[in-house]
Amino acid sequence: MARQETILRVEHLSMKFGGLVAVDDLSFEAKKGDITAIIGPNGAGKTTVFNCITGFYKPTEGRIALVHGDDSILTRIDNVTATGKQWVRTRQGALFLLERLQDFKVSELARVARTFQNIRLFGGMTLLENLLIAQHNKLMRASGYTFGGLLGLGGYGKAERAAIDKARYWLDKTGLLDRADDAAASLPYGAQRRLEIARAMCSDPVLLCLDEPAAGLNAREGEELNELLLSIRKEHDVSILLIEHDMGVVMQISDRIVVLDYGRKIADGSPAAVRSDPKVIAAYLGVEEEETDEVAKELSA
Repeated sequence: MARQETILRVEHLSMKFGGLVAVDDLSFEAKKGDITAIIGPNGAGKTTVFNCITGFYKPTEGRIALVHGDDSILTRIDNVTATGKQWVRTRQGALFLLERLQDFKVSELARVARTFQNIRLFGGMTLLENLLIAQHNKLMRASGYTFGGLLGLGGYGKAERAAIDKARYWLDKTGLLDRADDAAASLPYGAQRRLEIARAMCSDPVLLCLDEPAAGLNAREGEELNELLLSIRKEHDVSILLIEHDMGVVMQISDRIVVLDYGRKIADGSPAAVRSDPKVIAAYLGVEEEETDEVAKELSA
């Protein structure tokens, strides 16, 4: 069996807000092509981890490396860190140190896209316009950062047609094409969730970070979400990092699960291993740490 390569490596990540430690010495890896879930009780630090990965927060300590191409480039991570560089490119691929990049560079250069726990669409714009906005970097380059877009100069017309085609593809993929010209705010809640994912995919990510995409969805919508995420992973070679409270979603589609509690990692493994881990069960049930051995005995009885 071929070795599965790493796309994201988080090393000793800590995030402090004054005297509050939101994330405490967290390390984990996400493999290329996997769906990796980060779970834990409310307040466990999950969204803070996402904010560090996507550049919204600068971590207090730690390193977050994203790899394009062969992950053998990770062997150079210490050298890259010592130089103070934000990224390095070699024949093996590119290595990005996300904690050093501004948030817009995490998206544009490292190709990390995300959705949010609270939906952040442009409600007054159409579905199509929301997806075109996600492609503004390409369109701005095609315009020459001038009035070229308004005048249709150079390759802007071709770039604009390609952007519309991509937007229409993702609207179709998410079952929203027939509402392309409707205002985003007019969509029902579940459809808005799908539109957010479509918008993120229009930026051509290698890593898609989804913050509670199943929140507020009914059972049927949850199944549709599972099918969508599995197809994105299979058809578009995208790795997915997922925060989710819906264990039905997590256990059905995740390849690996990282469990946090009070900012610390308490479990990291397959869905089957995590499901039966007494520390995980204790965290979700609110059992004190010294009682986890008793939980384990009860589970094995």
